[in-house]
Amino acid sequence: MREYLLTLCITAAVTYLLTGPVRKFAIVAGAMPEIRARDVHREPTPRLGGIAMFFGLCAGLLVADHLTNLSEVFEKSNEPRALLSGAALIWLIGVLDDKFEIDALIKLGGQMIAAGVMVVQGLTILWIPVPGVGTVALTQWQGTLLTVALVVITINAVNFVDGLDGLAAGMVCIAAAAFFMYAYRIWYSYGIEAAAPASLFAVILMGMCLGFLPHNMHPARIFMGDSGSMLIGLVLAAGAISVTGQVDPDLMNLFSGSERNSVHQMVPVYIPLVMPLTIIAIPAADLILAIVRRTWRGQSPFAADRGHLHHRLLEIGHSHSRAVLIMYFFSALIAFGALAYSVNAASMWIVLSVVFLSAIGLVLLLLPRFTPRAPRWAEGLVPPRYRRRKAAAAEESGAGAGAGDAAVEDEGEERVPVAVGVSGVNGATAVGHRTRTR
Repeated sequence: MREYLLTLCITAAVTYLLTGPVRKFAIVAGAMPEIRARDVHREPTPRLGGIAMFFGLCAGLLVADHLTNLSEVFEKSNEPRALLSGAALIWLIGVLDDKFEIDALIKLGGQMIAAGVMVVQGLTILWIPVPGVGTVALTQWQGTLLTVALVVITINAVNFVDGLDGLAAGMVCIAAAAFFMYAYRIWYSYGIEAAAPASLFAVILMGMCLGFLPHNMHPARIFMGDSGSMLIGLVLAAGAISVTGQVDPDLMNLFSGSERNSVHQMVPVYIPLVMPLTIIAIPAADLILAIVRRTWRGQSPFAADRGHLHHRLLEIGHSHSRAVLIMYFFSALIAFGALAYSVNAASMWIVLSVVFLSAIGLVLLLLPRFTPRAPRWAEGLVPPRYRRRKAAAAEESGAGAGAGDAAVEDEGEERVPVAVGVSGVNGATAVGHRTRTR
């Protein structure tokens, strides 16, 4: 576990330290597209954050290769090299798209080629556990098609959800944390070495996201762009493929005892079929809804619009930060709920806890304009927006005109939802005053 922690810290540190220089390079290179009507941010913001994330990935793999225990992953498996090859290709396509806005079909073809590169080098689904049937071996073509489909779906799901500051990086980090706990349990508890690559991929993915998040939280100073969103989607899919299709369920010795016990014991085997879906449940739902919505209107499935889930949260009155936190909450609920169920499928407390937390999330969704107010005796200790209206108005009138304008702007940012189709309002960055080249 200490080597995993060291790999996580090195990956996060390299990503964090490189993001600042990458931001300056993106400004000089002109990777700052004009603000579109469907965007949420209000000023041009540099992209190419995926460059720092890719070098963080390389640093994590390099460090792991020189550690005593994790080096065995590189000796016994070719999956880390397969991941690096596919990641380099998808990252290069993303960098070109961030700079030159390449066609969507070209990107789709690049995603399929990157998945094919990983398949050729051994990172593919060999068999799948089917409930009621058991382990089903796949032919080479079946495994290849299933692997490519999972990679493409995951990449585009993460790319679709990348619309608010810190949203994609935070959701993927939460998913990677849950997936690491699952893969590490299979490796440590059952002694299955085939689960070690997936554990390594999850740790490195967490480091990439954690290192980038401080620069990407609202108001964002840089976007990861397609070079980052497609990259983390690929790494997430690679971990799911490694566990789903490489770990032999027979090695867990789960078929023992009564039929009922065998069903409960087989839950960890079937979870790989569900876990990749749970960790991208919200992005995948957003992807499916977008395809249905656009085709229903007679548009291309790749046509951009402002109908994504995060846009809907802003429209009903949630602030930028609150919308991101709500998405975080539901991502963690689904991912860790599936993880807890895989550990103890017979516990009713897990089901009740998930239901209770779901109710809390529903309440949060129904209170978009709720702003807590401090009691009168504590108004001097809290920001103006949490004070009662009369006290806040008196303070604003007593202050200078500049201070009053700032307070009004802060209130407006919290309360006024972003209107649909407003020109000059962009999707995922700073809302405050800031120079273009800071």
